[in-house]
Amino acid sequence: MPVIEAARGGQCVGDPAFMRRNHMVLLKHQRSDTLRGGIRTGKYSLKECIACHASQTTNSVNASDTNFCQSCHNYAAVSLDCFGCHASQPAHRPSPGHDISSQALLTPPQVKP
Repeated sequence: MPVIEAARGGQCVGDPAFMRRNHMVLLKHQRSDTLRGGIRTGKYSLKECIACHASQTTNSVNASDTNFCQSCHNYAAVSLDCFGCHASQPAHRPSPGHDISSQALLTPPQVKP
């Protein structure tokens, strides 16, 4: 079983079972909205996931085998290629004028229940 350190944040944006099964669909949908539509909402952004799930020890989601993303991807034998381009550590928060609580995903993706 994966060994996962506790998250920094409080309540996740989705039920844990739902997020385990659908996070990749949500991230792909967010990516498409951002790249093709210029829509930058925060609910399912990789940046916001990292801000909550980065290890308090390494400040990363993939620097060690017990970090949030790395642990599960190792267990599932799934390649983790996000961090070839994206930072695996949270940016300094809070950023001025950034309030994700009032933002919402404009067009929800089709996901499995």
